[in-house]
Amino acid sequence: MTSPPPPPPPAPPDAAAEAPVTGDSRHPWRTTLDRLLAPVRHAPFTLAFLAVLWIVGAVTGSLGSGPGQHRMERFGAGLPSLAEGRWWTPATSLLWCPGLAGYIGATLLVLVLLTPAERRLGVARTAAILLGGQIAGTLLALGIVKLGSLAGEQWLDSLSEDLAVTPTVGALAVGAVLSYRLTALWRRRVRLGIGAFALVMALYVGHLQGVMRFGGVVVGLAAGAALYHRSGRVRLRRSSHTEARVLVALVVAASAIGPMIAILYRDAYGPFNSFDNLYVSIQPTAEEVAEACATSARDCHSEHAIQDFYHSPSVIMAALVPLLLLVLAEGLRRGLRLAWGLAVLVHLAWIALLGYLLNDFLADPQAYGAVPADHAGYVQSFVEQMLLPVLVLLLLVLTRDRFDLRLPRTATAKLSAVVGAAFLLVCAAYVGIGHAVRDQYDPDATPGLLFGGLVSVFLPPAFLDEFTDSPIPVGGMAKALYQYCGLVFWAVTLVALFFTFRRPRLHTDADAAVRARELLTAHGGSNLSYLTTWDGNYYWFDESGRAAVAYRVISTVALTTGDPFGDPRAREAAVAGFSRHCDERGWTPCFYSVGSETLRSAERLGWRSVQVAEDTVVPLPDLAFTGKKWQDVRTALNKAKKEGITAEWWSYPEAPVALTDQVRSISEEWVADKGLPEMGFTLGGLDELDDPAVRCLLAVDGDRTVHGITSWMPVYGDGSPVGWTLDFMRRRAGGFRGSMEFLIASAALGFKEEGAAFLSLSGAPLARTSSAQPAAALQRVLDYGGKVLEPVYGFRSLLNFKAKFQPQYRPMYMAYPDPAFLPAITRAISKAYLPHMTPAQGMRLMRQFSA
Repeated sequence: MTSPPPPPPPAPPDAAAEAPVTGDSRHPWRTTLDRLLAPVRHAPFTLAFLAVLWIVGAVTGSLGSGPGQHRMERFGAGLPSLAEGRWWTPATSLLWCPGLAGYIGATLLVLVLLTPAERRLGVARTAAILLGGQIAGTLLALGIVKLGSLAGEQWLDSLSEDLAVTPTVGALAVGAVLSYRLTALWRRRVRLGIGAFALVMALYVGHLQGVMRFGGVVVGLAAGAALYHRSGRVRLRRSSHTEARVLVALVVAASAIGPMIAILYRDAYGPFNSFDNLYVSIQPTAEEVAEACATSARDCHSEHAIQDFYHSPSVIMAALVPLLLLVLAEGLRRGLRLAWGLAVLVHLAWIALLGYLLNDFLADPQAYGAVPADHAGYVQSFVEQMLLPVLVLLLLVLTRDRFDLRLPRTATAKLSAVVGAAFLLVCAAYVGIGHAVRDQYDPDATPGLLFGGLVSVFLPPAFLDEFTDSPIPVGGMAKALYQYCGLVFWAVTLVALFFTFRRPRLHTDADAAVRARELLTAHGGSNLSYLTTWDGNYYWFDESGRAAVAYRVISTVALTTGDPFGDPRAREAAVAGFSRHCDERGWTPCFYSVGSETLRSAERLGWRSVQVAEDTVVPLPDLAFTGKKWQDVRTALNKAKKEGITAEWWSYPEAPVALTDQVRSISEEWVADKGLPEMGFTLGGLDELDDPAVRCLLAVDGDRTVHGITSWMPVYGDGSPVGWTLDFMRRRAGGFRGSMEFLIASAALGFKEEGAAFLSLSGAPLARTSSAQPAAALQRVLDYGGKVLEPVYGFRSLLNFKAKFQPQYRPMYMAYPDPAFLPAITRAISKAYLPHMTPAQGMRLMRQFSA
């Protein structure tokens, strides 16, 4: 009897593993569009409701200009309807829109909010919230109108006789409830978005449906909070440092967009729209031109000049203030101190302008055409108009520490040169050419009159009568100067600001950072030396410029970011050189997270040391996932392949929005779940991903859902990367459980194919492997601190996780000159890791220590 043939030899354990592929960014918006449209195909209730909305509008002839007067009185919501017993109107107002623009806008809003709600809340609950939110939000709004009318508030009193129809009240209520089922990132964005939309429409446009929309948002937030209170999951969650910048930028952008939206409505009369002509200058009407021409020839020429202004490309100047705020919002989003300073100046100037106008009104009310009975109403309008810039200014002041990035001197100098040159050119053209065609002005222009009216070049038309008495252009060349000089200056300025704000990397010490990066790239450093390129560092260079130390000064402690870097022959002397540099300035030097070479140099100076972390290095040339010790890694690779998950290399600045937004959401959820701020210093976040030299590896499934992300920093040697260091690690809460093992193993395979010598899994602060030698007193304190913080930050669990990849352990130390400085050094390290910790979070951390 013949024996069966032997089984085929098993495939190499890593044969199923594939090296990561490079992501294709040629069509980033196509991926985003596919993700946005995919849910619509599976939203039957949303599509059915929109079909009913449009069919009812078409059958009743309401698509063009809304329901007729009889139908509006019968089905529109408002105080008159309720007073006459039409109790059903808060519900029936759901089925119509006020006109074609209303139908289009409502359709978009319903698609954006109800489509994801169907999937996350269910069809029945979505329908119930839509109807219930419409009814409750409408009743709340009508109650506000009634109370305001009784209190004598002019705006709300003017709404007491109005009727309105719109389905957006219920849609916004659905969106507010939906926000409780979203990740931390989108929870804040959705609430800010729908809240800002409702407030802008109510306070700027001022129609009854705007107040109803605000009521829908309030009802939805209350309903969502009630639902989550029952499940015990209500908890205030702090936004990350990066997301806080985004939220502030959105508020500033909303304050700019509000007036631009209101100007689209002919009869906007919201309380924040009393002086809308100051935000967006309005073209004079034919009646105003005729009235001016009947007064005097000079007034006639002035009105015609302004009217011609609006018939030229310079009409963009009419919206100068909102455009400037939108550009500054982009700078705020990127954390720029320059954008913060300019935004503060703009809002201070706006408050000063409104204060000047209020004082001018109080001095001569008759000049504003106000009778004594209207004085209180005018003052109230001024105060209401001043409220928004005051609130935005307060927000900017309270979040000042978020905007600490500074432009390099070269970028600032270039921006100043461009803006300054444009300013001088415009001034010279206006005065020089204007004097050459002085007979085209009324009166004839002299150099003195042209200089005196130069301010008119840089202001929107609405400001001209307030601050300047410039000669009025009558001829063709004079009108061209009036129309185009300001346009050229502001176009150059806004474009220059925008592109300056869009610089990819910004630093506190930007010029030195460029020099330090060049030195690091040319000569290299330790496995963690790329951390020296992060923002927040200052740089010391030795006299020859061959070695450098990155550091940050906190109180009087100069805390380094790792080892000296640069020419290996100059690194040893850099320790003593940096120490002398600190002594001359009264600082206490402290080398943090350094290796054995730096430690020996410090010990020769008589310094003390303690181990603070442990670097984990995986050699790549002979890497093979064989044997029982690699079982977890092989399982993750095989499971990922079965579930259709692949690893893709991306450069974060060039990745599609559909992917980067998921990464931001995953990171924000991770920060929110901690209850404490995201740590910095030697631990990177989203800001550190925005670097073309950093490589991001994403675990992506067939639906383009990101399950996890890792980022890898280069370790340079002789001008090119010889290894890579792991920095950023995040996993989706409900995603593929083995995503980190899969990503690290895939990265190792990819780097091995590229010829890299090693990869470092970096070190976890306050965590180390056990040692046979007894620990000193300070070492025991640090070990205890790591134990206490383990439930919050999981440093020891992270070190244990890295053990799956069979790394070589290399201790990392803190070297300091004198134990007497340890209290100050400890405070400096705490501040470096948690620079944005609030008092409440500090108390939470202290409770963790004392538990």
